[in-house]
Amino acid sequence: MKPEIIVVTCLFFSFAILEIIFTRFFNKPGQTREDALVEIIGGSALLFVSQPFALFMGGLTAAFLVPQYEGVLTTWHPLAILGLFLIFDDMMQYWWHRLSHTLPWLYNLHRAHHNAPYLSVRVVYRNNMFYYLLMPSLWFSGALIFMGGGWVYAGYLVFKMLVILGAHSDVRWDAPLYKIKALSPVMWVLERTISTPSTHSAHHGKHAEDGITNYKGNYGNLLFFWDVLFGTAKITRRYPTEFGVENLPYSPAQEQLLWPIFKAKS
Repeated sequence: MKPEIIVVTCLFFSFAILEIIFTRFFNKPGQTREDALVEIIGGSALLFVSQPFALFMGGLTAAFLVPQYEGVLTTWHPLAILGLFLIFDDMMQYWWHRLSHTLPWLYNLHRAHHNAPYLSVRVVYRNNMFYYLLMPSLWFSGALIFMGGGWVYAGYLVFKMLVILGAHSDVRWDAPLYKIKALSPVMWVLERTISTPSTHSAHHGKHAEDGITNYKGNYGNLLFFWDVLFGTAKITRRYPTEFGVENLPYSPAQEQLLWPIFKAKS
């Protein structure tokens, strides 16, 4: 197993332990038996099938289209390579996420992520099994790795997953920092730069009228800056009391994971 995957796995279990201690990791409000099934199968499919396949295919496609660029990034400055990943991975994922809340067919691949009536590191990898296979950012990352950016990608991935795990966890690391007056300027910058529990929980909020929820916004994964830049940001420093989607019809686990192969009867 690659070192960065080991580190990310340790980060996941670290947040899980925090949730076990401070919240109810195994017994989230409103959870059903199907929730655990979707999370286990969806997460396993991402880690062992979807992500490796998409990265491999991105590299293979680059090797076919631009074979002369193999290893070209090995002479670049690490910050320049990092900039490429921020644009072609993180910004592309922002637009993929945004489109997932715009196009009905794409939302069917993403709705499992919002189907849970709770927020937790448990839902980080919770998506349809085809959602990540088609994600352009993973294909672009595979191409950049082919071009010699793999060593930067390893560190980038660890930091990105640290932010994403922290933003999804219901152990809200930003809440006590908001209470420290001296840190207010720092938090003002931070919450406009990376995703935090406050800004990302707003994206998972259930009720649009609560003044916090921003279901059609706050799409950022690593950088919340994309929401600020593209006009989809909502910052309240508060957290929704309920999570999910209003009036969302029931969808069995098979449909959440395997749409369009499996479609529930209406």
